[in-house]
Amino acid sequence: MGEKRFPFPIPVSWYHVVDAGELAPGTVRSVHWFGRDLVVWRGEDGVACTQDAFCPHLGAHLGVGGRVEGTTLRCPFHGWRFDGDGACVEVPYSDRLNRKANLRSYATLERNGLVFAWYHPFGAPPAWEVPVVPEYGDPAWTPYVSTSYTIATIPQEMAENTVDPAHFRFVHGTEHVATVEEYRTDGPTALMRSKQGYVTPRGSVEGRIDVESFGPGFTLTWFGGILDALLVGTTTPIDDETTVVRFNFTVREPAGRLADAFIAEIDRQVRQDIPIWEAKRYLASPALADTDGPIMRFRAWYRQFYAELAEG
Repeated sequence: MGEKRFPFPIPVSWYHVVDAGELAPGTVRSVHWFGRDLVVWRGEDGVACTQDAFCPHLGAHLGVGGRVEGTTLRCPFHGWRFDGDGACVEVPYSDRLNRKANLRSYATLERNGLVFAWYHPFGAPPAWEVPVVPEYGDPAWTPYVSTSYTIATIPQEMAENTVDPAHFRFVHGTEHVATVEEYRTDGPTALMRSKQGYVTPRGSVEGRIDVESFGPGFTLTWFGGILDALLVGTTTPIDDETTVVRFNFTVREPAGRLADAFIAEIDRQVRQDIPIWEAKRYLASPALADTDGPIMRFRAWYRQFYAELAEG
């Protein structure tokens, strides 16, 4: 095998594991995220849970024939039941419980129409919250329009585009490049505020692109100028070299055809980025231009999410 393109483990974060609408009460979903086979299930009380997929008894996959009973998940192989914390609560052919038979569970949060699970390689508890998005469900804003991309790269490489405005001219052919007005970080959050000029049939329009990130897995991008739009972006690693990116767009009403054109343009730009992301490798000491964006500040902020590197 050749040298890996990226010298990083999977970062700590809240990660989008399923859409809330995909998980009806009493259902189990099998997923593969952050290098692990998982089950995401919703108890009959409506609470969503995320756990390792394999029963600690003899390794049956709980997403293949497993079923929800009340607020527990029953294994299809020998009928053992586990609660939302992963504790074994029933061995149907024994009066004794195996207290060591714990199913690894992940803190799970349902917010903004999405279900998130907290990933930390050493099992540390959540260190921050996913914010509530006021625009979600507001009748003044459209329902989500969603797109999804599976990309052979890592979350950091894609997020670095946020602080690299120069690439928009050369990759996407935009006439105007955003001017970064502010870039600041505070713990797990980062904020970039920028001005962006748009060329329209009616002439040039000055607009804005403001991006706020909450760890590696959740980003809000506000667009203003031609229209008011919000991109609710989630990034979930499949493994340490492959990532799923999902964009959920909402636009202030009245939206009309302009919203469709806006979403199509964002999709076009992402598809232009993908072959570059999938072919490039990480350079620890890049030869930067004096007018490049705050790339090294971004990298210094991002390093906090690699728990294994901190332990080392």
